[in-house]
Amino acid sequence: MCRALVIVACAKAREVTKRFVRRGLASLARYPEAVRILLTNDDGIDATGIAALAEALRDVGDVFTVAPATGMSGCGHAASEGAFRVFRLDERRYAVEGTPADCTRVGLHLLDGKVDWVFSGINDGGNLGVDVYHSGTVAAVREAVMRGVPGFAVSHYRDRALTEKDWKRAASWARGVVADLIARPRTELGYWNVNLPCPPESSTAVPELVLCELDASPLPLSYLVEGNLYRYHGRYSLRQRQPGKDVAVCFGGSIAASYVLPVERCAAAVLDPVVEGA
Repeated sequence: MCRALVIVACAKAREVTKRFVRRGLASLARYPEAVRILLTNDDGIDATGIAALAEALRDVGDVFTVAPATGMSGCGHAASEGAFRVFRLDERRYAVEGTPADCTRVGLHLLDGKVDWVFSGINDGGNLGVDVYHSGTVAAVREAVMRGVPGFAVSHYRDRALTEKDWKRAASWARGVVADLIARPRTELGYWNVNLPCPPESSTAVPELVLCELDASPLPLSYLVEGNLYRYHGRYSLRQRQPGKDVAVCFGGSIAASYVLPVERCAAAVLDPVVEGA
């Protein structure tokens, strides 16, 4: 697998139980007061998910929100080349007529680069496996990592419409997950890609947090064709999955967390000069 998908593993990667929330909340007291967080998303600044993540981060540090003025889901790592407008909503919230990557750039500019973490989400829908390549949510934190700032991309897988109760529960889960993961040692600069599961709305159980690799299996290839109009028709819930990797973990009801190292690394052997006569 490409090293871009290499995960910081630990000997007990699957031995994290429901006690992670209590442990995570206890660790909040260790956050330095100076932690500065840039928050964005790809669903738009008025999305329910970004409000839920802002609530989850309230005790972590100072949160500054710079998010798209409208939904930009699925835009990948696109960035604007021409001029675009930025609206100051209040001293800590800005709406950008641009992509999530634009928002990260604008936010770092507005804060003079003095940001400790960039968070993106909570996305309304999963960003599992190869989704990281076309996700605007993930692109926002990839952009941050390329500029020297670690990040979290947080998404909520769904097989039904998410309700107010789901989002409130997601904020609680995210708070515990962040407290746990942010304290873990990182050998290289990267970002956490976190996907919350979609249990029944009536469930009160706290899902396990499982550290796992991204699943490199492709999405279903299916289109509805009407004349020259093609509409993607793949069923997300029927995508391929490999045991123990993030798709299977999240679909199985656990919180999947993968530590991703951008950008794609070239294989050194391929780039070595060819020595004639060797």
